[in-house]
Amino acid sequence: FPCGLTDCAAFLWQRACFHSPLEPQALEDVKNVVRKNLIDGVLHNGLTLKGFLFLHTLFIQRGRHETTWTVLRRFGYDDDLELNQDYLFPPLKVPPDCSTELNHNAYLFLQSVFDKHDKDRDCALSPDELRDLFDVFPYTPWGPDVNNTVCTNEQGWITYQGFLSQWTLTTYLDVQRCLEYFGYLGYSIVAEQESQAAGITVTRAKKIDLQKKQTQRNVFRCNVFGAVGSGKSGFLQAFLGRNLLRQNMMKEEHRSFYAISTTFVYGQEKYLLLHEVFPDLDYLTDADMGCDVVCLLYDVSNACSLEYCAKVFKQYFMDSKTPCMMVAAKSDLPEVKQTYGCSPLEFCRKHKMPPPQSFTCNTAAAPDREIYTKLTTMAMYPHARLRCMCTCNRCTFCLCQNLLNSELLQSIRAKLYAVVLRRHIIQEDLSSATFWLRASVGATVFAVLGVALFRALLKTR
Repeated sequence: FPCGLTDCAAFLWQRACFHSPLEPQALEDVKNVVRKNLIDGVLHNGLTLKGFLFLHTLFIQRGRHETTWTVLRRFGYDDDLELNQDYLFPPLKVPPDCSTELNHNAYLFLQSVFDKHDKDRDCALSPDELRDLFDVFPYTPWGPDVNNTVCTNEQGWITYQGFLSQWTLTTYLDVQRCLEYFGYLGYSIVAEQESQAAGITVTRAKKIDLQKKQTQRNVFRCNVFGAVGSGKSGFLQAFLGRNLLRQNMMKEEHRSFYAISTTFVYGQEKYLLLHEVFPDLDYLTDADMGCDVVCLLYDVSNACSLEYCAKVFKQYFMDSKTPCMMVAAKSDLPEVKQTYGCSPLEFCRKHKMPPPQSFTCNTAAAPDREIYTKLTTMAMYPHARLRCMCTCNRCTFCLCQNLLNSELLQSIRAKLYAVVLRRHIIQEDLSSATFWLRASVGATVFAVLGVALFRALLKTR
């Protein structure tokens, strides 16, 4: 009740608790009673917290205990004035191979919660604002590691995007905890829903997505594997926009093994959840292997770094349908030859993986995020090969690209553009432009058909 319970809020509260409307005159009578008995019970024509509590005290004194109990039970309290477990943990069935996400209404609710507590309107929650938000919780739900899991501002405060990301992470990893938190915040009351479960979407099974070759999910998990010291933590923090300089300022005890933020894939906003897997080949759990995309990260300056990635891939992912990407971390350092039997590029070609992607977080500004977009794209389309990362010069795509970039077609394009861009196009130039356009299209079509026919003949042999 920062500025009093407005008439509109009182009407909503009455409907949520008693499932019946409140007449305007009845509300005025209630406020008049409070005014007569309490000086600061009404502020700006709205009930204050003191006025609200006085009203319920009056109900109890007059023997109308059922009114107060109805309100308490609607907000989940039992006879011992403890939140009922059925209220905090409503039934929610999550079949195997399915994940849990927040739906649109839940995000709108979280947006209103953030706006309510962002008093200075800086799009970030200060420690005091965060404590005020969690004041209705019996314990502090977020530890200091959360600030290294989501995006923060320069002061280390959780931003609006980071706030939504943390709730998305909680929903994905532990949906029961999310339901509990929503219960403390009164989601079912504010959103006028039966329970907190109405804010959760259970996705369809992943195997169905693979069969249909499309997905409706918005959160994708990427497990990051790599030997000790290969740069996994730096890779996670770079996703949150932190370069090596900012990472060195982090406290080791506040380290997080998760990082989550948004990426855009073909214009669609998706959440990518990165998880740093402990480098122990003998103790990988189902969660370590149950992801949407795998990131195999090795240190280009460490000659033995590739061997660990190769072992992980061969032991756990070589025969799976989970797409994998090899990342050459610390690419700003001098590259050394790997002691493994083949080079990283040869390993990727042998196992039909995209070529190794160079990455470094030792930058002056925020590290490049392109690699995270590629990981999200691979997670969204595991059945498709990402041609945009292919540089093998052997597949149809590469051969056609080389043809399109050849000097012959480049000269044709240059002449065509020169004709079109002239201020005064005479008839001869126009006919010439038509000729070159036809020649360009014909050469391109002929090249594509020729290469496709050549590959078809190779398959028949």
